[in-house]
Amino acid sequence: GVFAHLEMLEAQAHEAAVKQEATEQQEEKLARLKARVQELRRQRDELRAKVDLQQKGQLGKEGPSADPAQPSARAVLEWKAKSVKAMLQIFYLTGISGKLTKRGVCFCISTAYEGTYLDSYHLDLLTKPEVRIHRHSIPIFIPLEQIARKYLQTDIRRFFSVLSDHLNAYVGRRYQADQLQEHFSDQIEGTLQRNSLCNLLVFNYKVWSESKPFLFNVRLLYGDVCCSLPTEVVISCKVDAPSSLAEMATAHSDLFRRVALHRAFRAFRSAEEHVD
Repeated sequence: GVFAHLEMLEAQAHEAAVKQEATEQQEEKLARLKARVQELRRQRDELRAKVDLQQKGQLGKEGPSADPAQPSARAVLEWKAKSVKAMLQIFYLTGISGKLTKRGVCFCISTAYEGTYLDSYHLDLLTKPEVRIHRHSIPIFIPLEQIARKYLQTDIRRFFSVLSDHLNAYVGRRYQADQLQEHFSDQIEGTLQRNSLCNLLVFNYKVWSESKPFLFNVRLLYGDVCCSLPTEVVISCKVDAPSSLAEMATAHSDLFRRVALHRAFRAFRSAEEHVD
């Protein structure tokens, strides 16, 4: 029945996913990186508090009568520099690197999907008289201006977090479509149709029932553009198709919502081989 078929597909998809998951060594490395992030955030908060005190005039002025225990203007500048470097280090651990320029900061946003590094995008920010975008390589269909208007002046970390989510989700969807065409072209009938943002995919693929081939037409809609899995799946077949295909379509639809597109097709192929 449909549940047994679904359980088999899920088990096979899970087995394939487990083989490619991070090893214990990678998990330990991730834990160390998280600890480093926490330490950098603590240092950043301390530096920010000291700079705030200086700006509010609560620190003594530099001079012969100044309290030697209180930082000088030079020390405050050093704190500011360390704060910027700490922020860049935190960004680096999340796939974002940056370097100071004469007029601001140049950032590089690296994207990845399932541990595979994909594209890198650049964003050059000017910091005076206010933070603004000077130039960039972000695709035109990513709502950069909208994200900038909402976060760039008030919360730059949130700005990069949202922008990174958009970019990683986009390259993730594109990567899945590319993998499908590269490794499962024998199952795809005709051309896989997709838009620039890869949040709408339409294609036909072959399935077998009662030793006969049939075509499923599938439409995948990614309503959440910050997600790499579809929010809506529609699968249709010919009217005169066997009733067993309705159960198969339901199982396939559910799997498309749960796992990456190419992993789902790997599970389909494995299921057919077991049947044979």
